[in-house]
Amino acid sequence: MATGIVLMRPDSSETGRTDTSVQRISRGKIVYEQHCASCHGAKLEGAPNWRQRLPGGRMPAPPHDDSGHTWHHPDEVLFGIVKSGVVPPYAPAGYLSDMPAFGSVLSDEEIGSVLAYIRSHWSEEILKARAEMTRYTGAK
Repeated sequence: MATGIVLMRPDSSETGRTDTSVQRISRGKIVYEQHCASCHGAKLEGAPNWRQRLPGGRMPAPPHDDSGHTWHHPDEVLFGIVKSGVVPPYAPAGYLSDMPAFGSVLSDEEIGSVLAYIRSHWSEEILKARAEMTRYTGAK
């Protein structure tokens, strides 16, 4: 079972890399607190009532802990969503989201560090389930 985050850069030929160092996770925590916690929660708990649509039809920010669905998505999808926002191909055409694109704000390294930080909070049970899912789908 892989225990590191695989940082995929869709716009490069790099196949990915694994880095779960304490330093990387610590950097990710700082970036998460600055750019993500206001919507996704300081403890990765998500917005209140995150499963219920807002009056405008958009979904609130989901949690990034075990209770949410972040861990269901392959690393390259998570990276793309953070970098580009929730737009096709990461969501169906017409899907409305308040998730901003961070590609002009955060470096690829910072995005990877945030994902490492998020992943460091997943339980062993979730990491095993995710490893099983990726084994069958070939995703990372």
